[in-house]
Amino acid sequence: MNKYYLESLDEKQIEDLTKRPAIDFETTFATVKLIMEDVKINGDKAIKAYSKKFDGIELEEFFVSQEEIDEAEKRIPKDIKKAFKLAAKNIEKFHDSAKNKECKIIETTKGVSCYTKIVGIEKVGLYIPGGTAPLPSTVLMLAIPARIAGCKEIILCTPPQKNGKVADIILYAAKLAKVNKIFKIGGAQAISAMAYGTKSVPKVYKIFGPGNQYVTAAKMLASIDPKGAAMDLPAGPSEVLVIADENANAVFVAADLLSQAEHGKDSQVVLICTDEKKSEEILIELKKQLENLPRKDIASSSLEKSFCLVVEGKSSKEKINKAIEFSNKYAPEHLIINVKNPKLLVSKIINAGSVFLGQFSCEAAGDYASGTNHTLPTYGYAKGYSGVSVDSFTRKITFQNLTKEGIKNLGKTVEIMAETESLQAHKNAMTVRMNSINNLK
Repeated sequence: MNKYYLESLDEKQIEDLTKRPAIDFETTFATVKLIMEDVKINGDKAIKAYSKKFDGIELEEFFVSQEEIDEAEKRIPKDIKKAFKLAAKNIEKFHDSAKNKECKIIETTKGVSCYTKIVGIEKVGLYIPGGTAPLPSTVLMLAIPARIAGCKEIILCTPPQKNGKVADIILYAAKLAKVNKIFKIGGAQAISAMAYGTKSVPKVYKIFGPGNQYVTAAKMLASIDPKGAAMDLPAGPSEVLVIADENANAVFVAADLLSQAEHGKDSQVVLICTDEKKSEEILIELKKQLENLPRKDIASSSLEKSFCLVVEGKSSKEKINKAIEFSNKYAPEHLIINVKNPKLLVSKIINAGSVFLGQFSCEAAGDYASGTNHTLPTYGYAKGYSGVSVDSFTRKITFQNLTKEGIKNLGKTVEIMAETESLQAHKNAMTVRMNSINNLK
């Protein structure tokens, strides 16, 4: 893990630190375009070929039956079921409270009333990775807010295992969250199947969920295709930024950094420390904990792309402000503030996916069971995107109703503005109504 000192860096060097390891989307797009075109034209036949090629399994049927789901549930230990039920309860409680309420009718001008109707997206597709670390928690994070939003059809795709089945815990989580249909399909071919529909897989209107660069590329391509489907948010590899002062618990901070580093070799973790001595203490603890990780090789690769930044200043307040300033430039997916009085810094945080306040607020809690969503913008996209919420699964439709009085009060304004833009037909649409009302006098 490289170490830098903020005071010794110029603006360009600071900007370079905020950049993530590059993703080669040009090459990825070329590969994914071929897969998507194949699935669009050949449907299930293409999916079977890619399942054999990428997953090493020949499948005749992609749909997961109710019998398979029930059998999977029976094989799951009671303590795991209990944990997932509690997580589901917390996720539902948080997302239900955050559900947008429809606007009341607003009379903008006498005789002109406007309001907003919020509707759930009818058909949504969820992608759940099943590679080195299957993510059943993501099933809860996506399916529960989709259900709360009122989505009528929730489709889930996840890669099959070598035995041709879906991991038991993913099926249990899907049942718990009330997913409608589950399919054993992975990768770009899964995104293509949901975006365009096949004989087996229904077409959806928006696709959610994390994945590798091929999955992300497929979502991006589908989202700009009029025949495809919208996507939740653009994202790269997972990441965390931890701000630690002299009061931080080094054991906690090291564990938080490694909890993200073990996600994947392309993940990035960042430590911003306001105390030189504490930074060394944390880095020593990091090496110590790393040795005991089952996914040590993956975490080690991630740490090679990561860094520690020591912030100097005349006072603790100045150093913390500099740390927050860098964090806002970096715009992390996860931001942990392990300092004294972290709540005092909330107003200064502008760009972040999800924030964890205080030494006991580990990022892992948000990943699983605190209640907030762990599907978040990465790769700096937190500057312009929010994490997934109930809002992500809804659309807002605006309505307006003009009476004769409304035409009288607003008509001249619309005519003038339309004429200013040289749009005569727009002006005429209002003029004929104004003339009609005047003729009735």
